[in-house]
Amino acid sequence: MPQGSKMRNIYMAFPEGKHKVLTLSYDDGKVPDKRLVSIFNEYGLKATFNMNFGLEKNPFTFPYEERIPFSEIKEVYKGHEIASHTFSHPTIARCPKEQIAQQILEDRRGLEEIMGYTVRGFAYPNGSFSDDVVDALKTCGMAYGRTIRSTHGFDLPADPYRWDPTCRHADPDLEAIYNEFIDAHKTQYLYCLYVWGHSYEFDKQNNWNIIEKFSKKIGNKSDIWYATNIEIIDYLEAVKRVQVSVNGDFAYNPNAKNVWIEVDKKSVELKAGETTEL
Repeated sequence: MPQGSKMRNIYMAFPEGKHKVLTLSYDDGKVPDKRLVSIFNEYGLKATFNMNFGLEKNPFTFPYEERIPFSEIKEVYKGHEIASHTFSHPTIARCPKEQIAQQILEDRRGLEEIMGYTVRGFAYPNGSFSDDVVDALKTCGMAYGRTIRSTHGFDLPADPYRWDPTCRHADPDLEAIYNEFIDAHKTQYLYCLYVWGHSYEFDKQNNWNIIEKFSKKIGNKSDIWYATNIEIIDYLEAVKRVQVSVNGDFAYNPNAKNVWIEVDKKSVELKAGETTEL
């Protein structure tokens, strides 16, 4: 660096230069997902829905336990992500390695045939996982695995295969947590609010007001990126590949998609495959 020159502050940023992202994750693919998707769509929220290909016809006692027919899921979840939750929802850390791989691959295979795109996301059934399960996810081409361990924080995943969410929607601190997220303003940080749950809980506990209030309060905000789980993972991988010059005066984006960085508090869009002066 030439004598007397100033070090530039260059940060990774989310699309459009935003520094906050909201993502949601809901398990099991049951009928109340239809109402939940409608709420999310109304307020511009995006979610990941985790499905078990082997349980479509599973018997149920209460109406809210019925699973959405596979003939409908492509339309129901349009604009959101479909991810794997294993073929038959075992406590997978107890399974032999062969069964772990089979549970992942057969679920992925079936969901891909329905959706017409590669399924690369995963939520651990019953929150069960181990090093062997993580290894199997990687071998089977999965990009991340979501746990059920609440952090009550807004950190991005240090390890995408052990992605701890912020909290469940049933968390008694949910409102305080999302209000803190809305108020977050320090652009030198990236904030990720990750809420998960099961939509049938709203019918079972008669508390749809929780998610309706949450969605109305946090939705359609100009400073929040609303993304599925896989969109976050793919974007972070892309922005990490950006090549910035030592002097910080230009950056090359080797990706096939545009990404954003922040340079001395100014948002800069880096076009795919181009070098941009900063």
